Amino acid sequence: MTAIDPQSTAPSPSFITLPNTPPPYPSLLDFFDHRFPHVGREVWLHRLQSGKISNEKGKIINESTPYRVNARLSYFREVTHEHPIPFRESVLFCNNNFLIADKPHFLPVTPGGSYVNECLLHRLKRSTGLEHLVPVHRLDRETAGLVLFTVGEKHRAPYFDLFRHGGIKKFYEAIATIPDQPEQGKWLVESRIERGEPWVRFRNVEGEINARSHIHLLETRDGLARFKLEPITGKTHQLRLHLGLIGSIIVGDRLYPDFQPPSDPPSYDNPLQLLARKLAFTDPLTGEDFLFKSKFNLQW
Repeated sequence: MTAIDPQSTAPSPSFITLPNTPPPYPSLLDFFDHRFPHVGREVWLHRLQSGKISNEKGKIINESTPYRVNARLSYFREVTHEHPIPFRESVLFCNNNFLIADKPHFLPVTPGGSYVNECLLHRLKRSTGLEHLVPVHRLDRETAGLVLFTVGEKHRAPYFDLFRHGGIKKFYEAIATIPDQPEQGKWLVESRIERGEPWVRFRNVEGEINARSHIHLLETRDGLARFKLEPITGKTHQLRLHLGLIGSIIVGDRLYPDFQPPSDPPSYDNPLQLLARKLAFTDPLTGEDFLFKSKFNLQW
């Protein structure tokens, strides 16, 4: 067993809810190994045998604990080595209720994969001293731009409700290949998105629509196109998949249309050209209107 560097242990726990799956149920070790193959079966066995995973009641579980649908398990992410990410975030706004951060490419919002302390959440906790920060939404690690956090525990619900009920306008920019029908200029793209294979990818499938996006072609140059994107819903990888439906591929996309396994450390010379450019909303606590704009720019 490779020793875990104590400096690469997350300062706060991660949670996972065991999904409803047809019996016979897997062992917990098989579930974790299948769900997080990049971590390694040996690491999950060590965590289970060392009492490092507990359930929603705080009871330590082990490799013989039965699989229970909807059980909420917690553990502290650990990695043997964590590569520093050489790009910095900034805080654009902070009051007693919420914080707006501007995230660079390659930095995860929360711990994931081979990153625990090198994530936006833990960086902000260290730099601001705000221990109760919680992200209201997520951006992919490869995507740059704006992320909204709640500051305290008391007023989280109204900000989560903003996203849940479409009270926040999100505007993205992307540099991608020219679409199949550029003369159209504007699209309302609708599809059903479900998880694909491998598990980090998603796909458009037949069935009831659960994802909608407005796409605007702003200009073309040197064989590429610049888009303004407005997601109406918030499915994972929605904008990448919806651009694909109009025949366009985002520059630097390692997941679509072809899967390219990540390198460790990652190559920083070809970032995904997708940026969460603007957030606009009315503060649910004060009634004040806000509009925030990222300071990052895409390579165009």
